[in-house]
Parts: sequence; C-alpha cells; structure tokens
Amino acid sequence: MIQIKKGALEFCVLAVIAWEERYGYEIVKVLNEHGLTTPEGTIYPLLARLKKEGLVTATWRETAQGNPRKYYRVTDKGKTALDEFKRSWSEFTETVNSILKGGPA
Repeated sequence: MIQIKKGALEFCVLAVIAWEERYGYEIVKVLNEHGLTTPEGTIYPLLARLKKEGLVTATWRETAQGNPRKYYRVTDKGKTALDEFKRSWSEFTETVNSILKGGPA
C-alpha cells in the first residue's frame, strides 16, 4: 500500500493544485482532510520535483498574516499529465477490482 500511495500522491497533489492555486501547507491540509495523511516533509520535495518537471509553476506572494508564501499553479503540461493519470487510474482500479471480486476478464 505504501508504494501505491507514493505513486498516486504526486497526482493527488496536482489535482489539489488544479482546483485552485495553493501553498505547501494548504496542500498538506487538504490532503489530510481527504484522509491522505501526508507530512510536510514529503510535500515540499515533491513540489520541487513537479516544478522541475514543468508540471507546476511557483510564485512567492506577500500575505497579510506575515511571511510570504510560495503558491503553486498547474501548468498545461501538468493538466495533461493529470488527465492521463485519471484515465490510467480508472482502468487500473477497474482491473484490480475485477480480480479482487474474482470475476472473469
């Protein structure tokens, strides 16, 4: 299950950012609210990798609450990757569910 979570986490983060621009801690909070408990120490390296791969962009913004925050936005390349993952994930889960239920192919 750990490997499945690691593989899906990147795309869950992309999906959360695709809903609207978000900063790191906010992403962690949304994931936790949906039951995907993820430490901040996992999210920031993942966000850096997504940025390096061109799937997200990041912009520093001043806030009324204090320190500036880095907000992330999904790029067109990121949206395409997310759409491809959604299709593949749907096919994958249907296949796994069929096997787990013992049904014929």
